[in-house]
Amino acid sequence: MIHALDHIVLAAAAPDAAIVDYEMLLGRRADRSAASGSPAGGSFQLANMRLDLAAATAGDAEGLCALVFAVADADKARHLLGQRALPLTKTDASHVQHIAAEGTHGVPLGLVERAPGAAGLPPSPATCELDAAVVGLDHVVIRSPNPERAVALYAGRLGLSLRLDRSEPAWGARLLFFRCGDLIVEVAHDLKAGVSDGPDRLWGVSWRVPDVAGAHARLLTAGVDVSDIRPGRRPRTQVFTAKSHTAGIPTLVIGDAAVGSRQ
Repeated sequence: MIHALDHIVLAAAAPDAAIVDYEMLLGRRADRSAASGSPAGGSFQLANMRLDLAAATAGDAEGLCALVFAVADADKARHLLGQRALPLTKTDASHVQHIAAEGTHGVPLGLVERAPGAAGLPPSPATCELDAAVVGLDHVVIRSPNPERAVALYAGRLGLSLRLDRSEPAWGARLLFFRCGDLIVEVAHDLKAGVSDGPDRLWGVSWRVPDVAGAHARLLTAGVDVSDIRPGRRPRTQVFTAKSHTAGIPTLVIGDAAVGSRQ
């Protein structure tokens, strides 16, 4: 049913400033036109998904505020999800069908029809050397107080492939990796907090770059607060943390460690 993550939505109190920050962070120029297909204030089309930035509405929290998955047939998806106790509540102006929040444990999820492999908009123009720009999303992180409930939703009802289920006391977390196209929807559970019936929440992202060292140098020169480069948890990767220009979203940048070692 679901074959990709179509886009994610980020809400900011000052969307214009957030767009400027993300142009710097991603190394790409935002599309502020209606042609992007997004009702947001601006969007960035990457190789494997789109990031939309919108103004936070009164009373709503800033940060990641929606995941929208791509399905090949919206009518069939609506019927199947209804059978799996995930009714769709409305369809907005962008043809996104929203899943009832009580079924998603508080995480805003939606579906949009897009054929697998269909040619979409080209990636947003880079404003730097391509190897130092973000090319796509590596994973998006959801924090959950109930990992078994998350497995039932993302693997059972939505049909994503559960690729990893690992508890690591050294990290204080149980991590669940669900494959969605060529990226990962990660669900993280705090082991010390124990299991509860509280809501899940969208939390953070990891951006993929071809050249970690080049991206790190570019952001450092631009005045972005970044950590040192360190080995990633995934074999043969390197990562660093972006601590500013993220609109408050916990943000990791990840790439192939072999690229840096060849330079």
